[in-house]
Amino acid sequence: MRYTLNARMNGERKMSEKSELILALEQIEKDKGIKREDILHVIENALVSAYKKHVGKNVNVEAQVDPETGSMKAVVVKKVVDEIANPGLEIKLDEAKRADSQIKTGDDLKIPLDTQDFARIAAQTAKQVIMQKIKESERESLFDEYQKKIGVMVSGVVWRFANRNLIVDIGKTEAILPISEQIFRERFNLGQHIRAVIVRVEKSPRGPAIILSRSHPDVVKRLFEVEVPEIYEKIVEIVNVVREAGMRTKVAVISRNPKVDPVGACVGVKGARVKPIIEELQGERIDLIPFTNDPAKYIASALSPAKVIAVSLLSENEKKAEVLVGDDMLSLAIGKNGHNVRLAARLTGWHIDVKSEAQKKKEASEKSALTVQSLEKLEGIGPKTADVLLKAGIRDIAKLAGMNVDDLTAFQGIGPKTAEKIIDSAAKHIRERSKEAEEPAKEAAETETVGKKEEKAEAKPKNEEKPKGKKKETKKEKNADKEE
Repeated sequence: MRYTLNARMNGERKMSEKSELILALEQIEKDKGIKREDILHVIENALVSAYKKHVGKNVNVEAQVDPETGSMKAVVVKKVVDEIANPGLEIKLDEAKRADSQIKTGDDLKIPLDTQDFARIAAQTAKQVIMQKIKESERESLFDEYQKKIGVMVSGVVWRFANRNLIVDIGKTEAILPISEQIFRERFNLGQHIRAVIVRVEKSPRGPAIILSRSHPDVVKRLFEVEVPEIYEKIVEIVNVVREAGMRTKVAVISRNPKVDPVGACVGVKGARVKPIIEELQGERIDLIPFTNDPAKYIASALSPAKVIAVSLLSENEKKAEVLVGDDMLSLAIGKNGHNVRLAARLTGWHIDVKSEAQKKKEASEKSALTVQSLEKLEGIGPKTADVLLKAGIRDIAKLAGMNVDDLTAFQGIGPKTAEKIIDSAAKHIRERSKEAEEPAKEAAETETVGKKEEKAEAKPKNEEKPKGKKKETKKEKNADKEE
């Protein structure tokens, strides 16, 4: 009991020793998160600034505040010299010895100051600086707090309108919902509750500028996390979300538990889970796609609600695919203004070319007609023979040139002589094509050679003109001389 009483008395004595300043600083540190040492440093700078205003700037002043008691001390520092050049910064040796008998030339003398003479100015300066420091600290803490919340959904109230942007009260501060981040057909009124995702936080002179979005794909993600417990518990995972805000969204989901259907978990009984999300997004259509590593199946599912007949992967390196749908499904697969196929391509990462059965048949018939025409150009091949070869899967003239007589005579209606004619004609056709391909290359090479020769000729210096002499007599002139 005696120990407790003594401890309490010692604590009260320590509290009484603390000034009001230290108690205030401790409260600021607790409430605002500003360190007491930082504010004490600000007060010390304020004391120095106040004294310089009092006596002039050409002085060297040092100030110190006791962190335990809050008592203030200040000194003027002067260099001890034999001859004074700057009275504000220097002092004579004989004057310095009055304060300190052991001081020498070149030493620094610290002369104590009466802080009460300028404490009021210092207090006002310190108050202003502390208030500024508190504001800056609050801005920094707000910035740090909301910087960590990027991608998080927040709720707020529409506070006011700034041009076409919305200013939303989100509790501790205000946030901006720019027109570029709004859904084009949504309209809000003052005082209306709103949910949006924080997409970025920027620094500004008035504090952090928090930018919200209603059109970002993360809005759909966060809404599903709220409405679907399996997503929140990581049993069902959202792999990807692509969105054209206000029109359509496609969400690829996968289940980590084989017993849980990812699409069924997100839809809920009679759509109980997906309906509130659609209502929140003002009727935006949402397609839930089961994710799979099989590209063909994934592409077919991504084109939902259209039913796909077949998917052909044309190039895995270039990620090109061709999708065949029924004639009645073509417009649904493409979607209004191409929304559906465009979103499916973004979701899967494949370039998707959608074709109907009628289009595919037309292409096949056109291709077949071209093949028949090209085959009929060869000697020994008529319409019937061309049809036999097409049915056998022979569509390439190069393939025909590489075949032998026995291969061709195996087909109905083709005899040995006809087979020889076909093979010779195919080989001749291949040779002609190769020559045609070589000619442009030769012409280009010749043109290049001529060009180089012309350049060399232009580069050579012109020969100096030879001195004019007697012209050589021609034969006619010689004969004329003889006749004379």
